[in-house]
Amino acid sequence: MVEDVEINRLYWHSRRGMLELDVLLVPFTKEVYATLDKVDRDLYVRLLECEDQDMFGWFMERAESEDPELQRMVRMILDRVQPK
Repeated sequence: MVEDVEINRLYWHSRRGMLELDVLLVPFTKEVYATLDKVDRDLYVRLLECEDQDMFGWFMERAESEDPELQRMVRMILDRVQPK
């Protein structure tokens, strides 16, 4: 079970100050994070430790992370918002 304190902390870490990232990360934290398994929750925390410019490139699909696990998390977040 994910604690409210953990969700609140990640909510604030997900607010990057870059609108393009905020609109992806904040809703993901609020709506999906608690449903992830431990491995994916840890992976999301790792993603939040990355530089904003790197994440911007990944989420805009201009580049891919060299780490396949981070790229999998990026894809998971993008799949939530992209039309099928």
